Amino acid sequence: MKLLEGTRVIDLTRVLAGPYCTMILADMGAEVIKIERPGTGDDSREFGPFIKNMSAYFVSINRNKKSITLNLKTDRGKEIFKELVREADIVVENFRPGTMEKLGLGYETLKTINKKLIYAACSGFGHTGPYSRKPAYDLIVQGLGGIMSITGQTDGVPTKVGASIGDITAGMFTAIGILAALNHRNKTGIGQKVDVAMLDCQVAILENAIARYLISGEIPRPIGNRHPSITPFEAFETEDDYIIIAIGNDTLWDKFCRIIDRKDLLEDSRYKSNQLRTEHYSKLHATLQEEFKKKTTREWFELLDSNGIPCAPINNIKDVVNDPQVKAREMLVEIHQPGVGNFKLPNLPIKFSETPGIIDKPAPALGQDTEEVLKKHLGITEDELKKLEKEGII
Repeated sequence: MKLLEGTRVIDLTRVLAGPYCTMILADMGAEVIKIERPGTGDDSREFGPFIKNMSAYFVSINRNKKSITLNLKTDRGKEIFKELVREADIVVENFRPGTMEKLGLGYETLKTINKKLIYAACSGFGHTGPYSRKPAYDLIVQGLGGIMSITGQTDGVPTKVGASIGDITAGMFTAIGILAALNHRNKTGIGQKVDVAMLDCQVAILENAIARYLISGEIPRPIGNRHPSITPFEAFETEDDYIIIAIGNDTLWDKFCRIIDRKDLLEDSRYKSNQLRTEHYSKLHATLQEEFKKKTTREWFELLDSNGIPCAPINNIKDVVNDPQVKAREMLVEIHQPGVGNFKLPNLPIKFSETPGIIDKPAPALGQDTEEVLKKHLGITEDELKKLEKEGII
């Protein structure tokens, strides 16, 4: 039995934050019915890269879902949606706040149809506050949320995080909120609205940057790959590439200095504690950098890793997908995508001992499940389906 088996999700999301959330739910066994616009569908169906005219972007975050087409701007389309909601557990949408209300399908309306409904809204700025109705994309919230101001090299330009962390963290927090609300509903029988803002999520993950500012009044700046309060904890250039070391306590520092044959550093009063090492960062960095240039990355990794020093090379994406640990954890799975062939995707990163997540369905073609869903869940006949299609409702 799958973890969320028997849980039905009506998915109105598109592009990334919302679909990432519903992908997590689908991977854990929920029945996710993705509602898309007739004719065009989710915007991300048009995003590259493409494999045989199919968007790899769309495929990667819409596996395990069903797709139906439904025009929510028509009265009959709204009626069908409400009928689906009546028997659903969860509705997820990532429209700009006010959109669902304008359609007459907001939470206050839907909860009168289904009092147990969990209604999750994932948006740029949330359903309250002065920015609520503003449009938002990942880059916008990375800028407003402060993370770009602390990312990049010292004295460099503000830099976005390489992954779409604004969207992805919002998708993850929305999934967490849904699961918590589902647990509450299973105990009380009462549903609720889950309101998640991309900007809020960026603020939530700033951890020590906000703590440092509130305590010291000093505004954090980009400092490259080093840690602001642990030293040495960064990437060093080697003879041929880079090596990351993470000396997280004084015991490791002692061990590290002995392994690299620099016991003299243990006697230096400037480096007796982590706080002192951080205060004298520039001098220590220059000294260690000189040492690390003497060997290759592989040589350093073998020496340090074999002696229990936390370290790593900086892998490129090819290295990651071929990493033995990534393979051992089955973090890449292969599915057969109709029209494309076999296709590899990142797996669900949560490992359950009794109810493992399974990617057993490829991303759906636009509207491929419309007939099945409407017949099975609403009892709509073949003749009515043809009429709905002719009228542009599905």
